Amino acid sequence: MLHQQHKRQVKRATFRDCGRRCVYCGTALGLENATLDHVIPLSRGGSHQPGNLVAACQRCNQMKGALLPTEFFARYPIAGENFMRFARAVHRQLKRGARRAVSLAYAQAA
Repeated sequence: MLHQQHKRQVKRATFRDCGRRCVYCGTALGLENATLDHVIPLSRGGSHQPGNLVAACQRCNQMKGALLPTEFFARYPIAGENFMRFARAVHRQLKRGARRAVSLAYAQAA
């Protein structure tokens, strides 16, 4: 019971920190349809810490899957732009990596 309550509190806080939007596509979310995404996936060494959690719609969360943020943003630079805008409580190094990945993706497309 306590674990479930803690999980709900973390989801609410993450949802609020992300402006109630998917950090990848910018779609407005309700608490019932928001998912928690691990920016650095657990399978790639990520953690459950708040600085690694963001709100995402189910579609974007599934699309990102186990990709690292730099891999995902290289494929979908607009997702990186939205991430920089809406993921307010993530670790600074994740935002710096997103900025670099988006810049590289646009430079390669030019």
